Amino acid sequence: MPRSTLLLAYLVVVALALGIQWFAGGVSGVVFLALCGLAYQARQLRHQKLTRKWASQPASAPPPDLGVYDEIVTPIYKYVRSRQNEYTALRELTNNVLSAAQALPAAAVTLDKSFQIEWCNAQSQRLLDLVYEKDKGYNIFNIIRLPEFFDYAQSRQWSRPLRSRKEIGGQVCSLQFQLTQHANEGYLLLCQDITQLEKLQTTQRDFVANVSHEIRTPLTVLIGFLETMRDLPNDALTKEQRNQYEVLMHEQAQRMLAIVADLLTLSTLESTEIIDGTTVQLAPIINEAAVQAQSISRESHAFEFDVDPVLAVVGQMNELASAVTNLLTNAVRYTPEGGKVSIGWGRNDHGEAVFSVTDTGLGIEKKDIPRITERFYRVDKSRSRASGGTGLGLAITKHIVIRHNAKLVIDSEINKGSTFKIVFPTEAVVYDPQDSSAKKAGIADA
Repeated sequence: MPRSTLLLAYLVVVALALGIQWFAGGVSGVVFLALCGLAYQARQLRHQKLTRKWASQPASAPPPDLGVYDEIVTPIYKYVRSRQNEYTALRELTNNVLSAAQALPAAAVTLDKSFQIEWCNAQSQRLLDLVYEKDKGYNIFNIIRLPEFFDYAQSRQWSRPLRSRKEIGGQVCSLQFQLTQHANEGYLLLCQDITQLEKLQTTQRDFVANVSHEIRTPLTVLIGFLETMRDLPNDALTKEQRNQYEVLMHEQAQRMLAIVADLLTLSTLESTEIIDGTTVQLAPIINEAAVQAQSISRESHAFEFDVDPVLAVVGQMNELASAVTNLLTNAVRYTPEGGKVSIGWGRNDHGEAVFSVTDTGLGIEKKDIPRITERFYRVDKSRSRASGGTGLGLAITKHIVIRHNAKLVIDSEINKGSTFKIVFPTEAVVYDPQDSSAKKAGIADA
């Protein structure tokens, strides 16, 4: 209540007391003043009680009428609410920062100026064997026992990260450590698993080296023939020799063109998303690829077919044709004359559609099987080049298989042959409602 209002109330009460005294006489005016004083005192005690009760929980809204205490309570309440809102915002920000830190793919550890652990995220346990509840307060060097990390931390030269190796889950992984100092005289340690990055970098270097080597070889041959023909007199070469040179140069040029075409195909497969597929009948594709393989064989191999003519899958026809052709031509190239190539297309016991090519060729060692789908990786480099391979066929096939959510299964034994299978998931299998009376032998007869 404002002071002016309170003073006016006092004057009104005194005037009323004088009026009562004048009309009633006796001590009536005094009694009236006493009663008003008691009422006022009771009201003040009530306000005081409510104020004390509110003071125990100042964040709650104060009662609507506290009398003279309103002038004290209101600014305090506004201040408390303001601080409470700031605290809530700060807590939300802290929780968001902690959640983001927990979601980091790298291990994040905060350290004090003595390198004692203050906090760490979930990835720290996987990469550094750090458990926050157990290791808080311990020195980081007692957890990360790598001499190179200790030297890196003590050097204070942190402009470049440290790379080191550590065994994680039974495998040796490459880790990258980065230390930085933050405002509170503490340090932030980030540790990232870069094993896959190093593999990608190695693969990239190998790829560039292999491309250079693969193109340089036919280019060197081509330049050699051109220089020979340029430097020799026109009559130094017979017509037959010149024709032979031209045929060899054409073969080398075609080889370079094939390598470039396969590289472009790989680039397209890697950089584009597969669009919605259509129902693809694989039997005609197998038939066409078999004709091409038989032309490469020149009747030097026996072919055996077991093909379901009505089994189809959802996919991209051109990509599947490329994968089928690559597997069939590889089987012919790596099977000696007189060998057999068996082609199968049907469903297995799990309802999956399986395309398989089995040969009686040279076979592949177990250690080479995981790598034969790498670009330019060859088990027998001289034989592959002699047979006209670019070293990219299986890499292309693998990418096509992955794009169709299928699996490429390879089984091989040295000097006994190999089996390559493309296994399509059940959800991709379709039976085309065409003439179901078609015979499997029809593919072989074609």
